[in-house]
Amino acid sequence: MSQDVEVTRGEYTESSHKIHAAVVDRIGRLLYSVGDPERLTFPRSSMKPFQTVPLIESGAADAYGYGDAEIALSCASHSGEPIHRETVLDVLSRAHLSEKDLQCGTHVPRDGESYRELIRAGRELTPVFSNCSGKHSGMLLTAAHLHEDTDTYREIGHPHQQRILSVIADVCDVPVEEIGIGVDGCGVPVHRLPLRGAALGFARLAKPEGTVSAQRADALNRIRSGMTARPEMVAGKNRFDTDLMRVFAGRLVAKVGAEGVQCIGVADLGIGIVVKVEDGSERAASVAAMEVLKQLGIGTPEQFEQLAEHVHAPVLNARKERIGEIRPRFVLNSRAE
Repeated sequence: MSQDVEVTRGEYTESSHKIHAAVVDRIGRLLYSVGDPERLTFPRSSMKPFQTVPLIESGAADAYGYGDAEIALSCASHSGEPIHRETVLDVLSRAHLSEKDLQCGTHVPRDGESYRELIRAGRELTPVFSNCSGKHSGMLLTAAHLHEDTDTYREIGHPHQQRILSVIADVCDVPVEEIGIGVDGCGVPVHRLPLRGAALGFARLAKPEGTVSAQRADALNRIRSGMTARPEMVAGKNRFDTDLMRVFAGRLVAKVGAEGVQCIGVADLGIGIVVKVEDGSERAASVAAMEVLKQLGIGTPEQFEQLAEHVHAPVLNARKERIGEIRPRFVLNSRAE
């Protein structure tokens, strides 16, 4: 049986992407899958909501006046739009920190107008443009609030990174010693675990009650609420996470990860979905995620119409003409236990 997303040019298939996916309920039962649901994977930025938990549990979020926008930004892979950059600088200032304290490095932002404006002004890229600057600012503020060293906050031995590791182990139900550690693109630790574990984490992010401690459930609810209330802070204009959460109006919480990862939690059902594109292609991940939702019967025709460019994503030429599409070619396997 096919487990692909195919890319067409005219009437012909030009390329294909192999898909792995897992759908899990909040007590850990594997409900559906495609490919290998146990595939060991770095979910990359999809873990940002769980990396935000210590910011809340430590009291730092309250101490520094975090609302929905700031919490959403802590979970973000943002586009570097003005609202993202301004909010990062604002929260840093609340702890008497500045952009120079960020250790996320920098890169060209997704928001092309922000980059063009920077070039016109003759200015250099700085860390606040990094899509991970919201996450790093949350890590810095937590360390500052707890009177810990802020110069080493991104190192795996730092107490804050150990707190994050403990949260991921707990929420995703993977023992600490079984979580592989690498280094993410922004320089902080990144965690390797089975797809099934990542899906469980998002099921619990969607509906945590009775699966983790009361304190942790409160933190997860606050994170989900912040992300779904301010989805533009999680990603930005014309981005899948923003579009999906806006259209589903609080029912779905979504977070992309690099190398073809997409995670979704369904709040009313208490289930989590993770998609991994084997070759790391981002273009196939949102299409595959929308197909999983469709096969699960989640969403109305009207909602899918609003997200049409993510259902069968267009392939465009240099003239912006549609010359093909990216479309799913897989069927979920029932794995209910």
